Amino acid sequence: MRRIRIFDTTLRDGEQSPGVNLMREEKIEIARQLERLGVDIIEAGFPITSSGDMEAVQAIAREVRSPVIAGLARTHRADIEAAAKALEQAARPRIHVFTSFSPVHLRHMLRKTEDEVIEMSVASIEAARTYVDDVEFSGQDAMRSDPAFVFRAIAAAIAAGATTINIPDTVGYTAPEEFAALVRAVRDKVPGADRVHISVHCHNDLGLAVANTLAGLMAGADQCEAAVNGIGERAGNTSLEEVAMAIATRQDFFRLQTGIAAQEIGRTSRLVSRLTGMPVQPNKAIVGANAFAHEAGIHQDGVLKERTTYEIMNPQDIGQGETQLVMGKHSGRHAFQKKLLALGYDLPEAEQQELFRNFKALTDRKKQVTDQDIQSLVEDEIYRFEDAYELVHYHISSAGGAPSTATVGVASRSGAAAGKVTREAAVGQGPVEALYRALQRATGLDAELRDYAIQSVGGGSDAQGEVRCSIGYQGQTFVGSGVSTDILEASAFAYLHALNKAAAVRAQAEPQEPTGREAI
Repeated sequence: MRRIRIFDTTLRDGEQSPGVNLMREEKIEIARQLERLGVDIIEAGFPITSSGDMEAVQAIAREVRSPVIAGLARTHRADIEAAAKALEQAARPRIHVFTSFSPVHLRHMLRKTEDEVIEMSVASIEAARTYVDDVEFSGQDAMRSDPAFVFRAIAAAIAAGATTINIPDTVGYTAPEEFAALVRAVRDKVPGADRVHISVHCHNDLGLAVANTLAGLMAGADQCEAAVNGIGERAGNTSLEEVAMAIATRQDFFRLQTGIAAQEIGRTSRLVSRLTGMPVQPNKAIVGANAFAHEAGIHQDGVLKERTTYEIMNPQDIGQGETQLVMGKHSGRHAFQKKLLALGYDLPEAEQQELFRNFKALTDRKKQVTDQDIQSLVEDEIYRFEDAYELVHYHISSAGGAPSTATVGVASRSGAAAGKVTREAAVGQGPVEALYRALQRATGLDAELRDYAIQSVGGGSDAQGEVRCSIGYQGQTFVGSGVSTDILEASAFAYLHALNKAAAVRAQAEPQEPTGREAI
């Protein structure tokens, strides 16, 4: 199998995504993770563009030692010198020199002739070779260029000392067969092409970046330029994780291999998404939230019987956790039963049938049903009760930097204490903690808060907030929900709802006082 080198440009082309501005410390953190991921080359930045980029490339070159560290430079002497300075402490430095090839770029951007572009490129490569042994050369927009000029320029670059030749589809214009043909022609027709590495760099304007990249690799290229999550200019770059997993999953077809540590893919994707502020679309291949999620009943049934019926990769192998069975209106009975068991409910068949009908009714009102929703269904079916406690009033005092305090009044609604209002106060690190401690004291139920979540109901500034929480009490889990325009009031309703369920179970377990003839 041919070994493909992965050239990661997340920190250069990826950072050029609109709205992305990584700080030096963030770039270093991503670079360290890219090293753990196993990329061969990290394009750390474009040093001439700013002092911040210069410092970031210097820091990465100093601290990240295993991969080649590359700095980008135009065919200008000042760019070459800036890149060389930034890479002085790199264990394996590379200067990446680029120019433009297409007529539209030459006419409107460079305003140079083809011969002048070649002359500038040769001088820049020779200058870069005085600083480093590893020089990459790229001709922007190669796919909209005259092939004869492309071959002539590449031949001159190789003769000048370039060690890697990059063929970019800068504007995402090409198609796989067309791109493969150019890569193959460079290999076959350009003198010296057999002595250098051939790289491919594809953009995703027509959604073909990964397909074009794979076609180029199959045609003889041995380096792939890509970015984590496919981020980059306009519609983005080739997605690193998609190329890596296509090669790993279909080695029988591609006959290629990379040095990527697949188990680090999920962690790398999440880090880049968090630091760039660019969320990953749910249906994104490999790393999207839905990549290993199944809602359709047929799919869920198949995966439960044998995972490979609908999954060609194991999510655990790429750091993406477990296969998810998403509970929604398309879910089947088998998946619902499996979910009940996973939540700890081993129920008789008759109760499962009734719960499944209630679940289906809920899916008509709610797009996605959560574990807490199902827990509520079970509790409403099993624990039929009247509320033991009712919130009468509450007061919360909270200020930044100081503990919060809460006072509550809770009325008993059953038994000898019916109508009695118990007032309690508590202190907490935040208003919700203080409120929940006070409610525990007022009800006498020492419950453990296990989960707490808020979501908006409706839109606008006057939207209601829904709070859902789960508590642990005497080895069981109870779920409560509350809705209000005041999120703290919704929090109180949700917690008291869960406490009322726990109180009902406690009451059922307590021995009853004998009455009437039984008392004699």
